[in-house]
Amino acid sequence: MEITEKQRAIEALRALPEHATIEDAIERLCFIAKIEEGLRQSDAHQLVSHDEVKKQFLS
Repeated sequence: MEITEKQRAIEALRALPEHATIEDAIERLCFIAKIEEGLRQSDAHQLVSHDEVKKQFLS
């Protein structure tokens, strides 16, 4: 059985310390969402080479 996005979010929130703030929870969920988006883009071969990123920053 595949884990749903809701289940992943709940597990991420459960892993936070008891004293975590709402901002901590939002930050954790955003971080996970960004990682998942990056993995999706990688799987779809929507990548930018290291050299291209360096060119963009140096331009």
